Amino acid sequence: MAIQWFPGHMHLTQKAIGERIKEIDVVIELLDARLPGSSANPMLSALTEGKPTLKVLNKQDLADPVRTPLWLDHYNSLPGTRAIGLDASMTAPARALIDACHLLAPTRGSMVKPMRVLICGIPNVGKSTLINTLTGKRAAKTGDEAGVTKIEQRIVLADGFYLFDTPGMLWPRIIVAKSGYNLAASGAIGRNAFNEEEVALELLDYLIAHYPDLLRARYKVELELGMSDEQLLEEIGRKRGAVLAKGRINLQKAAEIVIYEFRQAVLGRVTLETPQEFALWLEAGQRLDAERQVKKDEVELKRLTRLRKVPRAAKPDRRGE
Repeated sequence: MAIQWFPGHMHLTQKAIGERIKEIDVVIELLDARLPGSSANPMLSALTEGKPTLKVLNKQDLADPVRTPLWLDHYNSLPGTRAIGLDASMTAPARALIDACHLLAPTRGSMVKPMRVLICGIPNVGKSTLINTLTGKRAAKTGDEAGVTKIEQRIVLADGFYLFDTPGMLWPRIIVAKSGYNLAASGAIGRNAFNEEEVALELLDYLIAHYPDLLRARYKVELELGMSDEQLLEEIGRKRGAVLAKGRINLQKAAEIVIYEFRQAVLGRVTLETPQEFALWLEAGQRLDAERQVKKDEVELKRLTRLRKVPRAAKPDRRGE
C-alpha cells in the first residue's frame, strides 16, 4: 500500500515558500542522512529552482558512515549546490552553515546587503533543533513527531544574516513506494497515515539484505538462509516478550519496537538507500506514474466521449401555453 501524507498546513507552507523565495539568496534543505534521496522534496526543488542550494545531511551521527560520503559526493556534483553532513546537536559543525552560505552567495551578508536564507525540509528532519543550536536558545519548537512547526519564523543569526524557518513539508503524492516506507520509518509521516507492521516489514527486509550483523547483534537472532521479514518480525517479538495468549506474537508491538529502535539508532548506524538504489527506485516510480497518468487520461477521454454522444433532452414546446 502506497503511503501518502499531506495535511492542510503543508499546502499553506507551499504557498508561503512560493512567495518568500523571490527575496531569498540561499536555500538550505535539510535532509535525513539515513535516507538522503527519499527525504529530498521534489516540490521544494521546483519552488526554489535557480537559487543556490545547500543540502545538509542532518543526523549523520545516526547514518552509515560509509554511505554518507557517497551522498555528499552525489549532491556536490549537482550545479549550484553544496552539501555537508551535520549533527544538529553539535555547535561547531552547525556554524559551518553560515560559511557555506557565504560561499554560495559571496556578495551577500552585510548590513547593506543582508544574507537572506530559507531553511526547509521534510517534517521531523531536525530543523528546529538545528536552529536552536545556531541561536543558542529555544527559538523554535522541537519534538519527535512530524508537523511540530506550523508557521514561518524569521531568525537573526548574525549581523546581516537572516534565516527564515518554514514548517516541514512533504509533497502531495509520493511516487517512489520505497520512499514512503523509509519516510514513515524515519518519523517524517504522521503516525495515523501508515501501518506500523507494514513499515517494519519493509524496514527488516532491507536490513536483512544490507545490515544482517546489526540485526544479529541487537536482537540475538540467527538469520538463517532465506529467512523472511515476517519470520524475523515474529522472532523479534518472541525475544522481546511481545507474546499474546496461546503463544501468539503481538506483531503490532514487535513492529513498534523495530521502528523505535531504528529511529533512535539503538540498532546501529544505518542508511536505507544509496544514490544508485534511489535512482533506480525513482526511475521505476516515474515510469509507473506515467503509466497511471496515461490510464487516467484514457478514462477521462472515454467519459467525455460518452457525454458528447448523449443527446440533450428536447425542451418542451410552451408556445401554446
